[in-house]
Amino acid sequence: MSGGVDSSVAAYLLKEQGYEVIGLFMKNWEETDTNGHCTSEADYTDVRSVCASLDIPYYSINFSKQYMERVFEHFLEEYRKGRTPNPDVLCNREIKFGPFLEQALAMGADFIATGHYCDISHFNGKHYLLKAIDQNKDQTYFLNQLNQKQLEKVIFPLGKIQKPVVREIAEKLNLSTAKKKDSTGICFIGERNFREFMKNYFPNRAGEIVDISGNVVGEHIGLMYYTLGQRRGLGLGGTCESQERWFVVEKDLGKNRLVVSHGDESVLDSVGCFVNEINWIPTKPDKSIFECKAKFRYRQAEQDVTVEILSDISAKVVFLQKQRAVTPGQYAVFYDGEKCIGGGVIDKVTK
Repeated sequence: MSGGVDSSVAAYLLKEQGYEVIGLFMKNWEETDTNGHCTSEADYTDVRSVCASLDIPYYSINFSKQYMERVFEHFLEEYRKGRTPNPDVLCNREIKFGPFLEQALAMGADFIATGHYCDISHFNGKHYLLKAIDQNKDQTYFLNQLNQKQLEKVIFPLGKIQKPVVREIAEKLNLSTAKKKDSTGICFIGERNFREFMKNYFPNRAGEIVDISGNVVGEHIGLMYYTLGQRRGLGLGGTCESQERWFVVEKDLGKNRLVVSHGDESVLDSVGCFVNEINWIPTKPDKSIFECKAKFRYRQAEQDVTVEILSDISAKVVFLQKQRAVTPGQYAVFYDGEKCIGGGVIDKVTK
């Protein structure tokens, strides 16, 4: 129970189906926001209210230490390398389907359930991760790292329900979360300014901003604050005759330079990428080379690709059409029809 509308309705649906439901709230971050408020306290208040309305017991568990060690430290390390990590994927693998699952089983649970928009099927002892009916909300991208043991014990009650229907159910039940906004951004940053948050962990190491010809056009405040394709926040207005906006092309860690361009965006295009730390669902494909669909960021339409497996956990991916701003540190997630067949970390791109 996160304190949001999705997990609230998921709990209700399970109870309606005859399950004995227990609410379990996770606290994964200790800090307060800029106003001194701990957002998890407000979320827990909503959890208590919803559980009272549904007449189910609830508990709160603190996984802040595990989150710091398993997710946040990796997040910082990736930024030190100049990459752009996705902590939500790691949080699912390392916390929600790690210590949370272990705690639930220790309490006597047969399954855990979440408010994720995805589905699951079981066949011949194997467990398949499926896309949600609501394609606009499908969250299989964030669950691409789940292994078979984790998927064996999971129920996704919202897999076959559209988001507007979830809101309707919550409003009909008069749940306190019915009109609560969906959470956005990185969980431990919340509504705070990303740059201000990161200043607590990285010293500002300013450097030159150069165009693709090597001409200095400005100064950056630290490479970790920028990502490929970024246009806003560069502070380069009026530095060239062209009215077209500058965008980030590359982060040169060796020289501490941010490389930018304007006009022709083909410099952001890539024809493929290499992917590491791949988790296959349910198992590694039999063919060493195969075609499938892939996404390189969450809010992206699936793209046609050819995958060449290099090892149990690595692959070369060739795009049938050039892709814009594929970013190292993010995840490439593979699909075969309705099945999410796995994913891994983008290590480098091929121009």
